[in-house]
Amino acid sequence: MTATIIDAPVAAEAAATPRRRPALGRTAQRAISVLTPVVILVVWELLARTGVIDERFYPAPTAIFSALWDQAASGELWEQSAVSIGRLLVGIVLGTVPAVLIGVAMGLSRVVRAALKPLISGLYPIPKSAVFPLFLLFFGLGEWTTYWFVAVGAFFPVVINTAAGVANVSSVYYDVSDNFGASRWQVFRSVAIPGAMPSIITGIELGAGMGLIMLSIAEMMGGAGSGWGFMVWNSFQLFAIDAMYAYLLVFAVVGFGVAMIVGAIGRKLTPWITRD
Repeated sequence: MTATIIDAPVAAEAAATPRRRPALGRTAQRAISVLTPVVILVVWELLARTGVIDERFYPAPTAIFSALWDQAASGELWEQSAVSIGRLLVGIVLGTVPAVLIGVAMGLSRVVRAALKPLISGLYPIPKSAVFPLFLLFFGLGEWTTYWFVAVGAFFPVVINTAAGVANVSSVYYDVSDNFGASRWQVFRSVAIPGAMPSIITGIELGAGMGLIMLSIAEMMGGAGSGWGFMVWNSFQLFAIDAMYAYLLVFAVVGFGVAMIVGAIGRKLTPWITRD
C-alpha cells in the first residue's frame, strides 16, 4: 500500500510529461528541402501542360529552364550576372560596415541609442521604392545610385539586429571587462562583437536579401540598361515571359546562395552555438 502511494506521484508526473518526439535528422531535413521545390515544379508543369493554367502568362518550368539555357548559351546571362553581382557586393559592403559600427555604438551607449533609434525607427518603414527618385536626384543616372540604394536596403536590418544583439549581451561580461580595466576598444573587440555575432549574422543575411530586392528596383527603374532587374523588365516589355521568369529564377537562386554563404560564415564565427 505504501509503495503504491509513493509511486503514484511519480507515475502521474511521468504520465503528465509529454514524450519528446525524435529529432529530425539532417539527411531528412535536406531531403525535405529538396523535395518541396521539386514537387511544386512538377505540379506546375502538369498544370501548364494540361491547360489548367495559361502558358502565355505561367510558362511551364521546362520552358523557363529552356529560356535560361538559351540566355546562358548566348553569354547574356553571364554578362548580366557579372554586372549585378558587382553592384550587389559593393552595395552590401557600403551598407553593412557602417551599420555594424553604428549598431554596436547604439548597443553600448544609451546616449547614442536615444539619439539614433527614433531616426532609424522612422526611416525604416518608408517604402524604399518610393524614395528611389530621391536617389536619382542626389546621384543621377549611374552606378552609384544603384550602389547606395542597395546599401540602404542592407543597412537597416544589420543596424537593428546589431544594436539588439549588443544590448542583449549579459552585463556580467561588461562588468568583468571593467574589473580587468579593459579599454573601450577591447570591450568592442572582445565582448560586444563576439556576443552580438549571432545577431549580426542574422542582420547581414536579412540585409543581403533586402539588398537584392533594392538591386532589382534600381535596375528596373534607374535606366541602367543592364543587370538582372533590367532583363526582367525588358523581357516583360517584349512579352518574352519565359525569359522574364528565367531571370526571376536567377534572383531566387542567388538569394538562396547568399543566405547559405552567410549562414556558413556565421557557423564558422560562432562555433559555440549549438544547432540542430
